[in-house]
Amino acid sequence: MLGLLVNQQEIKELEYLLKREMDEILFDFDDHRIDQLVKRSMEERYKTLFKLFTRIASPNECSRYVWKKASK
Repeated sequence: MLGLLVNQQEIKELEYLLKREMDEILFDFDDHRIDQLVKRSMEERYKTLFKLFTRIASPNECSRYVWKKASK
């Protein structure tokens, strides 16, 4: 286990970066040109980013980024 000491400004920056990356993954996931193997990797990355996000963001913010995986 590792610890990280950050101030409020750094937390806001981390939130911004994580949101941006998760938005990008969600946007790209709808692209039919992307191979399924790549999409699985994107899904794993999203899960990791979301776990990090839940540690610093409010529950209200987290609920906006819960992945509602489409059944295709």
